[in-house]
Parts: sequence; C-alpha cells; structure tokens
Amino acid sequence: MTDEPIVRDSNGAELHDGDSVTLIKDLKVKGTSETIKRGTLVKNIRLNGNPGEVECNTKQVKGLVLKTEFLKKA
Repeated sequence: MTDEPIVRDSNGAELHDGDSVTLIKDLKVKGTSETIKRGTLVKNIRLNGNPGEVECNTKQVKGLVLKTEFLKKA
C-alpha cells in the first residue's frame, strides 16, 4: 500500500495519472488573459502529490495546475 493521497474530482470519482477530466466552471488563468471555458476536456492529467490539485496542459496554457473541485472525470 502506498502513502499517496487519493485524489477525487468534484463528484467523488477517484482520479489517476493519464485520466481525462472536464471543467465544470469557467476558470480565469492567473498571469494571462485566458479563460478556460466550462466543458473543456483536459486529457492526460498528472497527479502532483497534493490531493486537491492536478497538473495538465491545455491548448491555451501549458503547465497548468487545476483544483479538483472544478473538475469531473470524463
């Protein structure tokens, strides 16, 4: 058994490296003028050891960290 925290989306579904998620809310990206729209599919997420966050890349922004409360498993 590993000590890695279990990462869950807004609905309680467990997330793993490489999963795809969908945004449930429009999110403004700090440091840019970009807004990532609700319903955007984000593929190939990476877990970073923090149970409330995942790392990912989108077409607009690379190296993005998203809070899991705004995601649902696709």
